[in-house]
Amino acid sequence: MTRTLVLSAGVIETIPMPRFTRAELDAFRGVTVPDLLPDGELKLLFVGINPGLWTAAVQTHFAHPVNRFYPALYEAGIITERIDPAAGTTPAQRDHITGRGVGICNLVQRATARADELSKAELIEGAAALADLVTCRRPLVVAVAGITAYRVAFARPKAAEGRQPVMIGDSILWVVPNSSGLNAHETVASLAIKYAEPARVAGVLS
Repeated sequence: MTRTLVLSAGVIETIPMPRFTRAELDAFRGVTVPDLLPDGELKLLFVGINPGLWTAAVQTHFAHPVNRFYPALYEAGIITERIDPAAGTTPAQRDHITGRGVGICNLVQRATARADELSKAELIEGAAALADLVTCRRPLVVAVAGITAYRVAFARPKAAEGRQPVMIGDSILWVVPNSSGLNAHETVASLAIKYAEPARVAGVLS
């Protein structure tokens, strides 16, 4: 199976699409995916809930073929090159993301088939670990992708999406919608609008 990509220069490229059986994906339960962080200034840190099994298999955040994360980043202008992560991102693609001052990490490191497999304790521990990372790297804005997990992890059961009234250290805290294909209420266009808001505050977008 292949996927056809239209690159930013208008060039059409066909790349092999990985195919996994359920058993193959299940073998990636518990696998971790390294944080993607720039060597220099970190302006905007996107925080996923935890890696899915496809993400763990290809070692790329938000990699499932129906996830809208990278299309939304592109439509928002947060990245300026189209990225299809289903087969994993290349070093050049990762450099493009981090070169924009953007980083990606997760609240919980272990991969699961669904985020609802995580325990409350794991999410709370993940928030504490995130606070340590944010204190060290000091991004201008932290954008957590997923209101339900945010409410549990940060003990804010009535929190709404958008800019939060609390901060992590000196970093502004934001909650944006989860880009998973399971989140049927959002489209690439609506996600792009909501992702652009913290990106502007962080200085990624003018």
